[in-house]
Amino acid sequence: MTGSLKRFDEWLNRELEQCARDAGEDVNTYVARAVASKMVADRRLAESVAVASLMEHLSASGVFAGTDMPSVSTVIADPDRLRALYATGLLDSPPEELYDRITRAAADALDAPHALVSLVDVDRQFFKSASGMDLSKPEERQTPLDRSLCQYAVANGEALVLEDARLDPVFQHHPAVQDGTVVAYLGIPLTDHDGNSIGTLCVYDDKPRLWGTGHVQVLSDLAGIAAERIFGPGNSQAR
Repeated sequence: MTGSLKRFDEWLNRELEQCARDAGEDVNTYVARAVASKMVADRRLAESVAVASLMEHLSASGVFAGTDMPSVSTVIADPDRLRALYATGLLDSPPEELYDRITRAAADALDAPHALVSLVDVDRQFFKSASGMDLSKPEERQTPLDRSLCQYAVANGEALVLEDARLDPVFQHHPAVQDGTVVAYLGIPLTDHDGNSIGTLCVYDDKPRLWGTGHVQVLSDLAGIAAERIFGPGNSQAR
């Protein structure tokens, strides 16, 4: 394959070539990544134990390799931020109905299949609560930090809005975007009165979404409720 697919007509092949150019890739790379994303999605739907092995091989083969994401490690590893996070006592804590109500409300209000209260540690992302995800097993309640989009909202201290991350020049290279887990994302940092963001309330979808100011406001209001629960009344802000 040098720039066309046999079962595509001339018009479809031109569109394929244009889509690959828009993504900054050649056709072979673009098609390989699209097929790999479909393979991962199908394995996840089948709840196959082979997903981890598949992801490992795809990464090792370079299918999901791209420009490195910008490093935010200085902010994430900031001692004051980590002290604020650890002081909450929420890392590795069991689910609580109050936070589950918030994630359910966020998913319902924004008509999103997934919502999370995520806490960003120095080397991992821990899910205090989730809607649309099964957190019944301990290993399902966290991911390595390189799988986290929330770390970028935390590092910037402001809402992260991605309507189609596959088209974003930076976030199209994120592992969770490349494997099709996240296409649209909206995350609001959970920030204490000293300006330390410890995590987010976020929603995401595996399809593009148009996030309006109303969506941002609703999620910010719900994040404010979560932050007040974490840091105490009058001592919190959700940015």
